[in-house]
Amino acid sequence: MNPTLPTLADLRTPALTASLQHKLNNKTKPLGSLGRLELLALQLGEILGTETPTLAQPQMVVFAADHGLTARGISAFPSEVSWQMVENFLAGGAAVSVLARQHGISLTVVDCGVNHDFLAGLPEGTQRPGLLVHKVAGGEQGTADSSTAPAMTAAQCQEALQNGRNIVKSLPGNALLLGEMGIGNTSAASLLLARLAGLDIEMCTGAGTGLDAPAVQRKTAVLREVLARQPLATAPLEALAALGGFEIATMVGAVMQAALERRVVLVDGFIATSAVLVAHALQPLILQSCVFAHRSGERGHEFMLQHLGVEALLDLGLRLGEGSGAALAWPLLESACAILREMASFEVAGVSEKSATATAPKA
Repeated sequence: MNPTLPTLADLRTPALTASLQHKLNNKTKPLGSLGRLELLALQLGEILGTETPTLAQPQMVVFAADHGLTARGISAFPSEVSWQMVENFLAGGAAVSVLARQHGISLTVVDCGVNHDFLAGLPEGTQRPGLLVHKVAGGEQGTADSSTAPAMTAAQCQEALQNGRNIVKSLPGNALLLGEMGIGNTSAASLLLARLAGLDIEMCTGAGTGLDAPAVQRKTAVLREVLARQPLATAPLEALAALGGFEIATMVGAVMQAALERRVVLVDGFIATSAVLVAHALQPLILQSCVFAHRSGERGHEFMLQHLGVEALLDLGLRLGEGSGAALAWPLLESACAILREMASFEVAGVSEKSATATAPKA
């Protein structure tokens, strides 16, 4: 498969990084005393290319699609929950809807291939507020059952990638928060992790929507069967097409476009990170634009973060998805930017710096 994705530039220019670090070091505090918030501030300054970063018009985008693999009983919930939850998002009743409202984050849901017509009965050309319909051609009911055939064709994968790029191009702001919805998509994420990180599928497979231990074992067996059926799908886009979901592929394109535009990408949990996993395999520099909101309670997420060599901001045992963890982490990004912009330096505040002759107290 011939990728048509943009080439990313290195955001970490020595001059800007040094200037940002100097500014942080000279704030009215002991050196490094704000811990990981300082590292976050440094990263945000690098992404946005300024010593005074401001996050503007944040966009939470929930990518939704169905998965043919659910026919194999790999989820505790029926597939119709996908479209029902999309309606819940649009009605403002989901967790991510509540959190997005709380923090002033715009919420958009993208139908990437949900087995439902959200515009049924409406006049032609009518748009529903908060909904974008970008169903992949031939995938109106979701991906194929990957235990019997590739989840999507190469053409469908490319279309989904382009859809993701176009969606980001159409949105304002300089921050993209990734969310997703799709019954069966923890299985797709587990498959991508196993294939791209070279891990046994048992390490990558968790309870998803709430499976008990015997059901997790059955799910693992099905996923092992899928991997055995697709042994040659080892390159990033080939693996994405064979094993992934339309919402994951669309997220890959969105992440790549957001990074190209120097937007901050706030990554939610297991499924959102699987999109970054694919994007990183295509272009490692993608990680410079990504902030990882939280470590999910889904088993494979820890291994996914380890493979990428990144650390998440929060660890709350979340495994809801939707973008809920990204919304919860959002205030930390705002605080990091505010520290860079507004916190006084020792010189401006007239506060004495640490003495050069200071020594540690004796025990």
